[in-house]
This record gives sequence, C-alpha cells and structure tokens, in this order.
Amino acid sequence: MVATLAKQSILVLKDAAGIAGNVFAFGLFVSPIPTFRRIVRNRSTEQFSGLPYVYALLNCLITLWYGTPLISKDNISIMTVNSIGAAFQLVYLTLYISFAEKVKKLRMLGLILAVFGIFAIVAFGSLQIIDTSLRRIFVGLLSSAALISMFASPLFVINLVIRTKSVEFMPFYLSLSTFLMSSSFLVYGILNCDPFVYVPNGIGTVLGIVQLVLYFYYKRAYRDESRASLIVSYSQIDVLPQ
Repeated sequence: MVATLAKQSILVLKDAAGIAGNVFAFGLFVSPIPTFRRIVRNRSTEQFSGLPYVYALLNCLITLWYGTPLISKDNISIMTVNSIGAAFQLVYLTLYISFAEKVKKLRMLGLILAVFGIFAIVAFGSLQIIDTSLRRIFVGLLSSAALISMFASPLFVINLVIRTKSVEFMPFYLSLSTFLMSSSFLVYGILNCDPFVYVPNGIGTVLGIVQLVLYFYYKRAYRDESRASLIVSYSQIDVLPQ
C-alpha cells in the first residue's frame, strides 16, 4: 500500500515537472519574436543569421524522436515540448526565408533539407536496431549531445558579459527561462530515472544559474557605478565658482 502510494506520488511529481518544463520552454521559444518583428517590418533579414534556428530545429527533431514511444517509454513531456519547439523553429525559418536575399534563401533551404535528411537517417537507422535498449541508448546519446551543445551555446555570451562587464547581450527573462526549463526537466529526468534527460538538463541548470548570478552581479555593479558617477557629478557642481 505504502509502496503504491509512493509510486503514484512520484508519477504525479514527474508529470508536474514535465508540464512545468513545457510552460517554461515556451519562454525560450517566443524569445526570437522581437527579432522577427523587425525582419517583417523592414522586409529584410539584415545581418541576422538563420543558423541558430536551423540548429534548434535539428535539436528539437532528434530530442522529439527520443521522446516517442518507439524509442523511450513515459517521456510524453519530452515529445510535446520538442514538437512545439520544432513548430516554432519552422515558423521562424519560413519568415527568414521569405525576407532573405536569393543567395541566403537558397542556402537556408539547402540547410533545412539537410536537417530533415539527417533526421530521416537517424530515425530510419535507429529503427533498424532490433534491441530496444540499444536503440534507446543510440538515440539517447545523440539527443544528449544535441541538448548539451545547445545549453553550452550561452558560454559565448557569458564570456562576453565577463569581458564587457555588461548584461546588455544577456536578456534576463531568457536566462531565467533557460534555468527554469532546465531545472524542471532535471527533476523530470531524475524521477523518470532517465540519464539522457537529467544529465544534459543538469548541465543546463548549472549554466542557467551562472547566467543569473552574472546578471545580478554586473547589474548591481553597473548600478553602483552609475550612482558613484552621479555623486561625483553633483560634488563637482558644488565646487563650481559662483
């Protein structure tokens, strides 16, 4: 009786963590909207790159495949969040191609075809593995590698923040969404005993914490510096000859 209640409680907590992860991931998916508003308004992609959305699409498709019942069991939340993510990336890429120059347009179309080609190879190849455990390991490793590389991408921004001592290029809500989503799926993966979920999201959680710490540290440093500059300015006014 006690064991059954404990198992049910774990399932409820796991589902709650998965739902929370889906909700927080939405913050990441909508973050490029201001960029695409500008692209649509100016009817030009300007200097914006479409590569991050191509890579995000590939990442979502591979992780989505891992979440399907054909590869792993009880990972519906992984499947839903990456389905939504893939849909968002396709919308962004469609808008990007619509307003890109001809050369960029052809290049992006080629890259998108390559993404679907790679995904088809991964999906078809994994289905040829008869042993379901080995199949899960194969796709799980690919999914983990994709997630870890995605979570590692903010390292460039972190380095930029430290060098410039400014949080201008690290939006707070994007960092917060990354942390909340990663920590939710970290809990989800632990409760589901799935290392292919909790390991990459554990790394994402740590990087999310680092981003938030840096944000508040440099935001506070900037505020203190501004206050000091203001005090100096007022003191100089006081000593001006009347």
